[in-house]
Amino acid sequence: MEKLVLLKAVAAPLPIDNLDTDQIMPKQFLRGIDKKGLDRGTFYNLRFNPDGTPKKDCVFNRPGYENTKIIVSSPNFGCGSSREHAVWGLMQIGIRAVIAPSFGEIFYSNCFNNGLLAAKVSRKDGAEILRAVSGETPAELTVDVASRTISSGNCSWPFALSDRHREMLLEGLDMVGATLKDLDLIREFKLRHEAEFPWMAGLPAKAKDRLES
Repeated sequence: MEKLVLLKAVAAPLPIDNLDTDQIMPKQFLRGIDKKGLDRGTFYNLRFNPDGTPKKDCVFNRPGYENTKIIVSSPNFGCGSSREHAVWGLMQIGIRAVIAPSFGEIFYSNCFNNGLLAAKVSRKDGAEILRAVSGETPAELTVDVASRTISSGNCSWPFALSDRHREMLLEGLDMVGATLKDLDLIREFKLRHEAEFPWMAGLPAKAKDRLES
């Protein structure tokens, strides 16, 4: 995956509480067998009228937000169903970071396994950041993954990020890649465990042999 170390970009304010994955990626765009074309479905009902014309009042359709890479939103972003398409769609429209006070649990995990930063901030800081990017003209934010900070002008706010997720973003690793980094530790544990519980050694292979016999 593409590494995310320092991101400076226009941020789109999206002050909607409990914005769920069906709002991010409506169900009618889930019928494909791959990830292609999800950019059109992302926030479809927010971005477009029933006849398919763009809604002028939607932030993503306003001048200056064409290259938005950051979304600043409200609590419980990404709640609802577990569809990973929501994360894929966000990334296809260019989003690399979502800033909010809280996230849906499964959506949060899906973000980091696809290289999208879900930056948790306090409610107070979240409100301040929303105000900072909600002016008449588009505003930029700088997100520093290494220091776990968000800044705008002279203002700076911390965001919560586990060491594991920080490492995954900085090194461009998904969950499999992050696990493989610990392969030597996994092998050491296996040897210790089998030495302490020898009767458990090779159980998966033995079960497989029995099923195939």
